[in-house]
Amino acid sequence: MVSWVSQIEDLAQQGNWSTVVQALQHHHQTSDWTQLSVDEIAALVSFAIAVLKLGDFQECWDVAKIFPGFGEAAILPLITLVKDEDEEPETRWFAVRLLSDAKHPAAIQALVELLNSEEDDLREMASEALAKFGTRAIAPLTDLLSASETRLLAVQALTQIRHSATIAPLLTVVQDEDSTIRAMAIEALGSFHDPQVPPVLIQALTDLAAPVRRAAIAGLAVRTDLTDELGLVNLLSNLLWDLNIGVCQQAAIALGRIGTDAAVNALSRAGSSANTPASLQIEIVRALAWIGTPFAFNVLISLLDNPSRQAAEVYQEIAIALGRWTDPSLKGAAAQALTRSLIPFAQDSLIQQAIALALGQLQQPSTVDPLIQLLASQDAGVQLHAIAALKQIQPQQTHQQLTALQANPDISPELCHGIAIALQEWQVELPQ
Repeated sequence: MVSWVSQIEDLAQQGNWSTVVQALQHHHQTSDWTQLSVDEIAALVSFAIAVLKLGDFQECWDVAKIFPGFGEAAILPLITLVKDEDEEPETRWFAVRLLSDAKHPAAIQALVELLNSEEDDLREMASEALAKFGTRAIAPLTDLLSASETRLLAVQALTQIRHSATIAPLLTVVQDEDSTIRAMAIEALGSFHDPQVPPVLIQALTDLAAPVRRAAIAGLAVRTDLTDELGLVNLLSNLLWDLNIGVCQQAAIALGRIGTDAAVNALSRAGSSANTPASLQIEIVRALAWIGTPFAFNVLISLLDNPSRQAAEVYQEIAIALGRWTDPSLKGAAAQALTRSLIPFAQDSLIQQAIALALGQLQQPSTVDPLIQLLASQDAGVQLHAIAALKQIQPQQTHQQLTALQANPDISPELCHGIAIALQEWQVELPQ
């Protein structure tokens, strides 16, 4: 036996695992292992396996990096370790991880058998590991779909492979009695542009389980090329009124991706309804902002101009959306609408803060005077947001305007105090 292999054997017999790992690492980098005999390689593997069994986590982590150098000689010992129910879960975890990285055909069967383990963590690890084998794992995983005990984890592994070869086996479980399995299968199928998939997704829109409906909506949302052919707007519009709020929100997101005028109309109807929950209205506002067309813009303005219909957080979201509007031709109209809203929302400091922030982002000179009036607010948050906005709109001219106003004896004490705070906070870099 090569002398350094014997030296590592002596260290292993002493249980000095840290030194064993160091020696293995050193000789892995400096020695030609292809010159070692089968027995010597087997000995090195046994030392590394011993570290996995008896070393601490760091030692196991370090020795795991050496296993690829062992080649096929490590596969059978790792499989034996995986199957040993008396071993610590952490040890078996390392073995599973190493088998998945090795991607050896013999490892597939061992990991498949591990899906029948009574330990949830190991089953999960085996499922994730099998996914790393790609298409080679599809056949054995498909076989596991016939057994209720292994179906869920087999589906989980298949959904992680993300290859068109998984479409056929996944289609066999879209009607499974377990809604979790149905949802996972539908979610995975939605990522494939295959003619078999859209009819399945449409059928899943009426599934009794909300997670399945959400997964189907998400899958159809990426098939905007089939909007007219499948009548997606009508299908998704109906789901804006689903009993499950998560389904409604997913439908709003999908309609935002479609972005047609018909989609905007559907979002407008739901957004303006007094029966629509605030959480859904917020998602509708975001969808309209995502669409970004003049038609969607006008819908947002109409929602903003009805201050009695929505909750405060909805108006804050509308203000945020209008402040981020990118079409230069509509920024002036957005600023005007937001400025109008300062009066009806005079008693709501959070909405006023959101409006001030949006006006600062829009940078329209016409909004300087309304923002200055906000400095008279008794709410410190409103004042600070107004100051931040004013700094973004022609800062030098605005600073001069504030300075002149401060000297005006006719302004209210509240406004005078607010201007003083603004000037104190102001930082303007004057030209040299």
